[in-house]
Amino acid sequence: MKMKNSLYWIILIVLLSSFVLSACSPQTAEVQAQNESSPIEQTDTQIVNEEETEEEISRPDGWTEETHDKSADPNYEVVFPQDEVNRIDLTITADTWQAMQENMTALYGEPGDGTSVGLGVGGRNGGRPGAPGGGGMAPPDGKFPPDGMAPPDGMIPPDGMVPPEDGAFPMGNNQQERGGGGPMMSSPDPDYFTTTVSFEGDTWTNVGIRYRGNSTLRASWSNGTAKISFMLDFDEFEDTYPEIDDQRFYGFKKLVFSSNTFDNSLLREKVTADIFRDAGVAAAQSAYYEVYVDYGEGPVYFGLYTALEMVDDTVIDTQFDDNDGNVYKPEGIGATFAEGTFSEDSFEKSTNQEEADWSDIEAVFAAIHADTRLTDPAQWRADLEAVFDVDAFLNWLAVDTLVQNWDTYGVMNHNYYLYTDLTTGLVTWIPWDNNMALSSSVGKGQTKTLDQENIGDNWPLIRYLLDDEVYYQTYVDYVAYILENVFYPERMTEIYQTYHNLIAPYVLAETQGYTQLSSVDLFNQSVDELITHVNSRYAAGQTFVNNQ
Repeated sequence: MKMKNSLYWIILIVLLSSFVLSACSPQTAEVQAQNESSPIEQTDTQIVNEEETEEEISRPDGWTEETHDKSADPNYEVVFPQDEVNRIDLTITADTWQAMQENMTALYGEPGDGTSVGLGVGGRNGGRPGAPGGGGMAPPDGKFPPDGMAPPDGMIPPDGMVPPEDGAFPMGNNQQERGGGGPMMSSPDPDYFTTTVSFEGDTWTNVGIRYRGNSTLRASWSNGTAKISFMLDFDEFEDTYPEIDDQRFYGFKKLVFSSNTFDNSLLREKVTADIFRDAGVAAAQSAYYEVYVDYGEGPVYFGLYTALEMVDDTVIDTQFDDNDGNVYKPEGIGATFAEGTFSEDSFEKSTNQEEADWSDIEAVFAAIHADTRLTDPAQWRADLEAVFDVDAFLNWLAVDTLVQNWDTYGVMNHNYYLYTDLTTGLVTWIPWDNNMALSSSVGKGQTKTLDQENIGDNWPLIRYLLDDEVYYQTYVDYVAYILENVFYPERMTEIYQTYHNLIAPYVLAETQGYTQLSSVDLFNQSVDELITHVNSRYAAGQTFVNNQ
């Protein structure tokens, strides 16, 4: 018995000794050392990466949180003053300017010589017109149609629409007769280039700049003057120049500068957007800027522009409760919302481009064309209102019809945005590009009627909603409200005259090759035309409401 116990303990001691020796072998010790050191090395790497991430970018001189940084709230008082004209200076190197002109030539052919338009009065510089290439737009020889805006016969009409042989914009009752129901000519966007922006003593470097527009851009280029609409994107080149990462202009990433094509008053773009907002419709804020450009020959006065904020930038940020939804810029046949016309190409995304999801727009198509429109109107309205902000659309329609905008939905299948507000889940209508508004007719005497009887099924958002008695009454109520509170002669006359007096010195300082006007008289007469228009539309609106 003692012998067996002794043997048991001897075997146990031998096994334990072998285990201890194995654990302390050089190979095992090396593995342990690697395992113990590995976490330390990873931690060191993480520390280095964190230090690199947290390292501050070397910002350009003059960079401040208020003027340049993304953290600043949009400063509307500075960027969009309502009682003064701002000045902005752009510096573009000679080589970059030449590249911009070559890019335009590749897209649109050789530019004109800039002699078809021009005031021929005073000026702010001696720069030669249109050099070296240019843009700008106005019909030649004073050939302006009714109310001093819109192209005359033979000129290119707004943004891709070709009028019939009689020169009038079609307003028939089927898709072939009415304009905007078919495919449009869509111009390619010019490339972005770099510019330095100067404003009130501060400088923004490596800002993206490109020309903008559609058929107006083509026509501007062919006329050859330098006053042409453009866009600034303040962090477009942040990947190339990391020092301007998230650069902003007093809280704004993008700004559009409109040359007020087809508008002798230079008031339509701004005033129409103001009318929309005053009536409760989301719309871009705007202000006037005198623009100087140095493209290698010193600062040259390019004329008076209207600056606007971008919908996909600050409009959704400041006028909606949520700014993370989809923003669309519809164009093409699908933008009519006619049955069977939906396509992703017609609803270009301005936000959330990485998400291939158009279900919000498809839901509107499904709702507007549902059979319940005729079989169960109450259910149809409920289903439509679950995906589309019907009230906002009817409000827009009432304003748009009163002011008569000839280059948007109902006439043309473009020039509006859609935003899906994630707070409500509703697709919401936002107007855009208003330089063709506030005119009684375009072409030869066509008129937008308030009863919309000339609108057919190819514009279903108008036709179907106004065929519904509940929505029709809402539309009538909006027309009445706008006439009483926003768009009435006394108020509009004061607004027109005030802005005309504000901008007159800057407009009259424009020179040949840097203007949209062909005579001073057209500008001076423009306020009377606007006043005549508001009186006419107010009377028509009152008659319409009283007859309901």
